[in-house]
Amino acid sequence: MPLDHRRLRGPEESQPPEVWAAAGGLLGGQEEEERGDEEAAARDPCALRPLFARAGLLSQAEGSAYVELSGGTKVLCAAWGPREAAEPGSAAAAGRLLCEFRRAPFSGRGARWRPGSAAEREAEREAAAALREALEPAVRLGRYPRARLTVSALLLQDGGSALAAAISAAALALADAGVEMYDLAVGCALGRAPGAASPWLLQPAEPEERRAAARLTVALLPALNQVSAVLGGGEGGPAEDWAQALRLGLDGCHRLYPVLRQSLLRAARRRDTAAATA
Repeated sequence: MPLDHRRLRGPEESQPPEVWAAAGGLLGGQEEEERGDEEAAARDPCALRPLFARAGLLSQAEGSAYVELSGGTKVLCAAWGPREAAEPGSAAAAGRLLCEFRRAPFSGRGARWRPGSAAEREAEREAAAALREALEPAVRLGRYPRARLTVSALLLQDGGSALAAAISAAALALADAGVEMYDLAVGCALGRAPGAASPWLLQPAEPEERRAAARLTVALLPALNQVSAVLGGGEGGPAEDWAQALRLGLDGCHRLYPVLRQSLLRAARRRDTAAATA
C-alpha cells in the first residue's frame, strides 16, 4: 500500500488530552484565584476600568454602538425604529420599547451555565427586562404614538459588569438611530466581596463579580441628574452601606458620561463627512 507523505505521523505513545486539560484546569484555576485576590487587594475601589465606545458601526441597523471595558467585557448593540406597532387596533398613546439581550456562546470563559439551557434563557430574559427598565425613562416614547422601538444587545465577551456596559451601549445605539431622548442612560456596576470591612468596587471584573456577596447596577441620566434604574441584591450590610454604594455608582456614571458623548459626536461627524463626500 503506498504511503501518504502528506499525513503527519503521530507519536508511538500518546495520552488523551483530557488528562492534561484536567490537570491544567486545576492549576490554572488556583493561579487565577490567587491572582484575582492579589489584584482585588491592590486595586483602588473608586477607580473606573478604561472604557472604549464607538457609535454607528453597523450599516444594517438604524443605530448601533459598541462598548468595551478593560478586562474583556465587549457588548454590541443595534437599534431599529420607530416602526408601526404590530397590533393594528392598538390605541396606545405612547410608543413601546422592546429590548433583547443575548449572550454569544463563546462569551464566557468557564461559562456559568450551559449555552442554550433554561438557566441561560432565564438570565437573558431578566437582563432584557433590566435593560428596558433602565432605558424607558430616557426615551421620549410619547413622541412615537402607536410605534415600537427595538434594541438588541449582544454580549460578545463577559469580563464583568456586562449589564452596565449593555445599558450604556443601548443608549448610544438609540441616540445614533436618531431617537428623541431626554438624555443618555449611563450604566455603572458595583460589587462587594464578603466581609463587613470589604469596600465596594466600581465596575468589578468577572472574577470579582463571581466572588461578590452583593452587587449593584445603577443607571443614570447625568444631564438631568435622574436615576433611571437601581438593580441589585445580596448581603451588602446596613442601609448606610447601600447608600454609599449608590453614591459611588452615581459618581462613576458622571465620570463615564463624557466618553459616551464624545463617541456619539464622533459618529455624527463621520456621518456628516460621508454625506458631504457622497
